[in-house]
Amino acid sequence: MALDAKLRHHIQQLLMRGDDGSPTPRLADDAARLWRRVQYLLSLNLVGPEVDGDAMELACYALQLPLRQAGALPVGKFGQISLRDRAQQAAELLIGSLPNGDEQLLDRVAQLLLAMPGRSPQQPEARLLADAVNLEDFGALGVVGQAILLARHGGGLDQLLEGWDKRVQYGYWDVRLKDGFHFEPIRQMARRRLKNAEQAINLLRAELAEEQGT
Repeated sequence: MALDAKLRHHIQQLLMRGDDGSPTPRLADDAARLWRRVQYLLSLNLVGPEVDGDAMELACYALQLPLRQAGALPVGKFGQISLRDRAQQAAELLIGSLPNGDEQLLDRVAQLLLAMPGRSPQQPEARLLADAVNLEDFGALGVVGQAILLARHGGGLDQLLEGWDKRVQYGYWDVRLKDGFHFEPIRQMARRRLKNAEQAINLLRAELAEEQGT
């Protein structure tokens, strides 16, 4: 069953406004990309065919809704918002944004979002969605995403490289690979993408070193 077209359009319009209310395509693009990733992972038959596709699609959009209280949320060592905080606020924002929405659908989406950060969610949709969200931190896409996050807080290339070095030093990626995925094929995908990220970082270092004559 496809998500209602009017509902999809309404939530996409909400995503076209940034944190400060100004027009921006970034959030809508991020939501669409996450949903495409979920659809691809579903095509790998990692879960059974009887999944709640409507709830998964709407959850993808909800996770990208502008976090208007992001400054009040606790952040990790590397400036990221935890999956649990992100999912909880996404559920609250979705319900607040659709006061006249389908209550049963919104309840299913909220349950999916709140279950997603758990160590071993019972819902296969929650496990797969969590893996899809965690996968976005890996690879060249992850490097670009981190650069965007840093830029929003006044950081630049130096901070990007420093952050990468700290992640490697503290074994951050090893922990993420070990604990961040429920499905082994997705873990292997993340492992491959991590090599892409390493190459991207090394290219940045090489170009900066060339400009400095070192």
